[in-house]
Amino acid sequence: MKRTALVTGANRGIGFEVSRQLARAGLRVVLTARDEALGEAACHTLRREGLDVLFAPLDVSREDSVKSCASELAHQLVQVDVLVNNAGVYQEGNVLHTSTEVMEETLAVNLLGPWWMCRAFVPGMVHAGYGRVVNVSSGAGAFSGGLPGPAAYAVTKAALNALTLKLASEVPDHVKVNAVFPGWVRTRMGGEAAPRSVEEGADTVVWLAMLPEDGPTGGFFRDRRPIPW
Repeated sequence: MKRTALVTGANRGIGFEVSRQLARAGLRVVLTARDEALGEAACHTLRREGLDVLFAPLDVSREDSVKSCASELAHQLVQVDVLVNNAGVYQEGNVLHTSTEVMEETLAVNLLGPWWMCRAFVPGMVHAGYGRVVNVSSGAGAFSGGLPGPAAYAVTKAALNALTLKLASEVPDHVKVNAVFPGWVRTRMGGEAAPRSVEEGADTVVWLAMLPEDGPTGGFFRDRRPIPW
C-alpha cells in the first residue's frame, strides 16, 4: 500500500527537498504552502520529475486553515500516514526587546501550527495502525545547548520539542513521533553562508519519516543520531 506524506512549508528549502526525497522513495506527497502560487509552482516542478505530488494550500498559523486542509483531504479520501511539520519562522530579538506581535506570530507558526496539524491528522494514524510525525526543530530549542539564538525562535522550538515528547508518550508505539535538528542549512532562512546543503538538511527528516516498526519514538535527532534535549 502506498503511503502518503504531508509536508508543511514545502514550496522551498528543506520542505521542498523533503517532499522530493519522500516522493522519490515511493510515497505520495501532499506539498503544502501558504502562498498558493508558489506552492503550485513547486508542485509542478516535482511532477515534471515524474513524482507523485499534489498541492494543498495551508497556513499553519491559522487553525481554520488547518481544519480546511484536513477536511478537503478527507473529502478526497487522502489518508495522511506521515506528517512533517516543517513550516517555521525566524525573527531576531532578545527576550526583553521582542515585540508581542513577533512572539505571537512565531508561536502560531512554530508551535500552535504543529499542534493543530497533529490534532488534525494523528488520530487517523492511530486508527490506521501506522503513523510517522517529524517535527523540524533546531539546536536553538535545546536546553542542553542553552537555547541560543533569537528569543522567540528558541522558546518556540523548545516548546516544539516538549510537544514532541508529550505526544510520543500519549500515542501507541505504531505512531512514531520525533524531532529533528537539520543543522545550519543553505536556505532563505539559513542564508548562503550556511555549511549544509538542503539535501543534507533533509536527510534525517526523511529517515525519521520512513522509520521501520522497531524505529525510535520520542527522540531528538541530528544526522540520524539522538542528541540531548
